[in-house]
Amino acid sequence: MFLPFSWILGTSEWMPFDSNPVDCFFQGLVGACGVSVLCNLMRVYYFSQTCSDSENETESKQRSSSPGSPLRRNWRTIVQFWSLTVLLSLVGSRVSSLIVLEFSLRAVSAWASAGLDADGRGLELLLIQCQFSLGCGLTCTLVFLHQGAPHSSLSLFLAAALSWGLAGYCSSLWSHVARLYPLHSTERYCGKCITLLTSGHTILASLQRVVVLAFTLATVASTATVYDHFLSQKDALKLWTPLTLCYTMLVVYVQEGQHRRTGAEALLHTVVLRLGALLVLMLTVGQWSDVLHVLITFLGEAACLLPSQDLLQVVLKEEDTTLSKREQSSSHRTREHTTKTSSNGR
Repeated sequence: MFLPFSWILGTSEWMPFDSNPVDCFFQGLVGACGVSVLCNLMRVYYFSQTCSDSENETESKQRSSSPGSPLRRNWRTIVQFWSLTVLLSLVGSRVSSLIVLEFSLRAVSAWASAGLDADGRGLELLLIQCQFSLGCGLTCTLVFLHQGAPHSSLSLFLAAALSWGLAGYCSSLWSHVARLYPLHSTERYCGKCITLLTSGHTILASLQRVVVLAFTLATVASTATVYDHFLSQKDALKLWTPLTLCYTMLVVYVQEGQHRRTGAEALLHTVVLRLGALLVLMLTVGQWSDVLHVLITFLGEAACLLPSQDLLQVVLKEEDTTLSKREQSSSHRTREHTTKTSSNGR
């Protein structure tokens, strides 16, 4: 289908797909399913934890039946899912590998610079930010595993079917929890809700471990892809070494600047800086198709972050609550210490 277009341009660099379009679609579908599973389970976790708090139980009931209920945004979720599938299908393995390596470097930088708070707020923000990078990690891992496979299309179809079933289960679980958990958690006659009531607090930790494992595998696949496409050429290290150092300094700068901003402003500022630097990098050493794929990643990040404002608000609200509790406890300790000092002086 793309042969006339590439023949007119006289080059194959403008081909939007790296390989068979059907394989690329299955890979994008697996990546979109992974992002859907992550977001739905995070929403299940935060909603169940909010409802488990006796002080917020009434508020949770009202929110679950309010006009802004997530159940009335099904059409938005469907549009986001298929848009993300198409975008992940279009992004090539070269750019996907660079995105995975960049996010892994940023996560390690956040951990090394003690950006991850003791209450886990840094990890929660990274989970929100890693959505598109996770999708790219799944796609480039599939590309790496199916290179030269004789029946790659069949294997990718089976992987997409399994991912579709898992994403559908997580989506139905979130719909059930958002609609019925406030009632079932008090009546205690629903197996799903009872399970969430007893072990729902472990969902976030399990998600973090699974995401770390997925990025570990994706980092191996991305390193091999970057070496084959960028570093295997002669004298390539002389160019990539200063570029890597400059990019590492940019990641550290972005990580420090993120603490000076709050909310969506920090996320958007981080995305613009990261992808802008990646765009300049591809203009320097990449092909024109890589530049096109980087521009597509802007849309992919927007498709992931804009619908996740509810998750971001919950994380920031928990941070404010934690800070206020710490301030109250510190002031209470100060008053007790002052009282003891005055009584001893008497």
